[in-house]
Amino acid sequence: MTRQTGTLTQWDDAKGYGFITPDGGGAKVFVHATAFGLRPHRPFAGERLSFREGTDAQGKRRAQDVQGLARRAPPPAPAPRSGSGLLLLVPAFAAFVLACHLRWGLPNWTWGLYSALSMATFIVYALDKRAAGRGEWRVAENTLHLLALAGGWPGALLAQQTLRHKSAKASFRRVYWATVVLNVAGFIAIFTPLLKN
Repeated sequence: MTRQTGTLTQWDDAKGYGFITPDGGGAKVFVHATAFGLRPHRPFAGERLSFREGTDAQGKRRAQDVQGLARRAPPPAPAPRSGSGLLLLVPAFAAFVLACHLRWGLPNWTWGLYSALSMATFIVYALDKRAAGRGEWRVAENTLHLLALAGGWPGALLAQQTLRHKSAKASFRRVYWATVVLNVAGFIAIFTPLLKN
């Protein structure tokens, strides 16, 4: 099949797919990250490409054997967001738990539970980010929220800020912060007398 040229006019790096607008006009062509093969950088909106048009298993149009035309480097990575200061919430919460332990005494498993859940949540975020880049099966957002609610929210926050995963979607962030508030409120209600007066 004849090669065509076009411009990558839409690209979702988190989901690993986008659309190419052919130079000759016509409907945009779907393109998945796997169609690019091995390359030194991620695809980016505005990149000039050559491709062959084919179909997937459902008979839908998609680009295949995609190659870059220009040697232009991808846009520079964005500067770290001011939200990185949110990471201070993790040691702040740890200090709060320590203060509660010294004042009222906490079960010894409390530290281990939060640490284990945070580590597990960070790993799940990392696996989901890798799956997004490869176009593989994703972890359900509800699963990520349940992990945060159960006590893994410090690990989730660390993953969001260091891996830059799930850190921009507003609806996800709103639910995430609700799980943080609920978890901390639950901790206070269960392990301290602050809400029992």
